[in-house]
Amino acid sequence: MRKFAYCKVVLATSLVWVLLDMFLLLYFSECNKCDEKKERGLPPGDDNLPTTSVVIVFHNEAWSTLLRTVHSVINRSPRHMLEEIILVDDASERDFLKRLLENYVKKLQVPVHVIRMEQRSGLIRARLKGAAASKGQVITFLDAHCECTVGWLEPLLARIKADRRTVVCPIIDVISDDTFEYMAGSDMTYGGFNWKLNFRWYPVPQREMDRRKGDRTLPVRDYFQKIGTYDAGMDIWGGENLEISFRIWQCGGILEIVTCSHVGHVFRKATPYTFPGGTGQIINKNNRRLAEVWMDEFKNFFYIISPGEQGDSNGL
Repeated sequence: MRKFAYCKVVLATSLVWVLLDMFLLLYFSECNKCDEKKERGLPPGDDNLPTTSVVIVFHNEAWSTLLRTVHSVINRSPRHMLEEIILVDDASERDFLKRLLENYVKKLQVPVHVIRMEQRSGLIRARLKGAAASKGQVITFLDAHCECTVGWLEPLLARIKADRRTVVCPIIDVISDDTFEYMAGSDMTYGGFNWKLNFRWYPVPQREMDRRKGDRTLPVRDYFQKIGTYDAGMDIWGGENLEISFRIWQCGGILEIVTCSHVGHVFRKATPYTFPGGTGQIINKNNRRLAEVWMDEFKNFFYIISPGEQGDSNGL
């Protein structure tokens, strides 16, 4: 019962942070965008950009949200920059995600490959399998419940072309999980974390905007391999976004949010997926692994805030 109660606390706490993050993204949206016309493409003549393979992992995803993601990538990406789309099925059980999906994507105007995991392996291992099969010069990872906007891809590839050590992220807009309405987010937020290793969106402080003098745009594939890719020892889901961020920073890379690129994401109130072994146990294990590998003596702050998560690191 105590373990069950703890899992409920973990899920309830996560829900609070999700709702708060959605509020921050929407609240600051009045200060948003490159301009109201959303002309977020590249300047004329800057068209010689690398190609990308878009890797999308799904597990029991709804047909409509998965295809919304796929079609938005196809319809809103310059064809000569889009090498392929790779759909990695993390052991889905729904029948329509089997042969029906394979037959559907064969008819699309860009190469779309479906790769199947033999057993439930989690987001990271599935992404790594997709990355290993990719042919593009750049690997782009998307969730299976997104919508790309016009001009989303070019600014991302331009930053990578300028410096191959740069790992980029678009502005994450909100798609309602009730109505699936697209709600424009804000370029006045940045990603961060607290000592419980929960990812958070924070508003950009005024002192930083003053330093930039109002400029919101201030600051490949082989580099992804060079820094060691994702941590394949992490299970299912949770902590991977912070782990790759620590890895990039501490291996000499640059991590940027490119404010002229916007991708919508369905922020769910609760996860619809199963976590073998339990949600709390999986997330705790991943966070401990992150702390032990990358945080050195600062891991003590994590264990002070979360004393129940300290254990034998040999099992990580």
